[in-house]
Amino acid sequence: MQLPTALLNSLEGLPGFDRGAFIQRHLEADSMTSLRLNPDKHPSLPFSLRKVPWALQGFYVDPRPSFTFDPFFHAGCYYVQEASSMLLEQAFIQHMSSQQPICALDLCAAPGGKTTHLYSLLPKGSVLVANEVIKSRVNLLRDNCIKWGTTSVVVTQNDPHHFQELAGVFDWITLDAPCSGSGLFRKDPLAISSWSESHVIHCAQRQQRIVAAAWQALKPGGILFYSTCSYSLEENENIVSWAKNQLGASVLPVQLDSTWGIQESEVGYRCWPHQMRGEGFYFCCLQKSATSSPTYFSIRADKFLPVSQKENQRLKGWIDLADQHLFEAGGQLHAWPVSQWELLTLFKQKLYISYAGLRIGQWMKEKFIPDHALALSNQLAATTSSFQLEKEQAINYLQRKEITVSNVSRGWNLVTYNGFGLGWANVLQGRINNYYPKEFRILKDKE
Repeated sequence: MQLPTALLNSLEGLPGFDRGAFIQRHLEADSMTSLRLNPDKHPSLPFSLRKVPWALQGFYVDPRPSFTFDPFFHAGCYYVQEASSMLLEQAFIQHMSSQQPICALDLCAAPGGKTTHLYSLLPKGSVLVANEVIKSRVNLLRDNCIKWGTTSVVVTQNDPHHFQELAGVFDWITLDAPCSGSGLFRKDPLAISSWSESHVIHCAQRQQRIVAAAWQALKPGGILFYSTCSYSLEENENIVSWAKNQLGASVLPVQLDSTWGIQESEVGYRCWPHQMRGEGFYFCCLQKSATSSPTYFSIRADKFLPVSQKENQRLKGWIDLADQHLFEAGGQLHAWPVSQWELLTLFKQKLYISYAGLRIGQWMKEKFIPDHALALSNQLAATTSSFQLEKEQAINYLQRKEITVSNVSRGWNLVTYNGFGLGWANVLQGRINNYYPKEFRILKDKE
């Protein structure tokens, strides 16, 4: 691996940088694999785990297993995520109340690692907007939210400047900014060929624009978690210094255990792979002045009408509707928390929404067709019919192959593995129709 000389020269003098150790670490073949468990699903995983010390549900996995052929992965029991990125947790738990519901935004969210992490950290009753500007990546973000079992997330596709229309709405904003990507050279050596000094400058200019837009959307006293997977000063400390000078941002300290090997910088914190078990990462917590003038938004009359009482009764066998407001979008029924209905109405006015709440299913000729998202959620009614599969059967189901199970109820059944939902099957006379979504199926025949 030949690291760009211009990059190495630009890092000289930065806290924690050791040119020889840095180069040597990039020459080493090992690449760390880590994952984060879903706190709403508690699997007993079939591989050995070692704790990521700064994340309650974070673990290293060695050697890397075949996640594709692990039904727990498809059930949303864990998310494969780089360990350094999990430092979001320390910033959040140290600076946000664990009691009061908040409104949060993940501004550059795909593929969904920090979105699902933040969702698991939010106090009960909170709302999270997960935004991705690139259309081709929005579906992946939505699908990972569904797999995680989210019920109060709004997935949007907007340019960051659109969020200036939501001035003063968000208590917390995660901004994992698009960057030059030098921190991921060990995991993706091909990224070296696209790195250049001019690309770093271009990224820094874009990052300034995104931070400025996010700052407008932040409440007075709110917190912006800024991060990149770049080593370059221009994309990290310089952006934070600009935010301090131009936006009046205050830098908040994050207390980190010295044994973790994370380097405190002039402003913010750096992860160097020769100092800690993680890839290159920078982060900083910025707070907006509490004396900033708040912007009050007005909400027009509610355009979503609740479904009829009769329809509510018909759905009781499928979902726990306590404190849920039902609405229809694209022919599909969705559930959303009643307490946050006004926020969803506001977002519908201002943003391009791809997905919101929990998609339940649809009525077709008086018959209810349950949605895949419902199968992966924790809001299924206790009376829902289900059957369990062993691992080989579960893999067949995930490949959309025929499955054979005896002594199961006719009609729609939740298909489970070790008690965790995988999807739906419709049991008919003499056969079982596999309704695992085609777009998610395992394409390989074997490991």
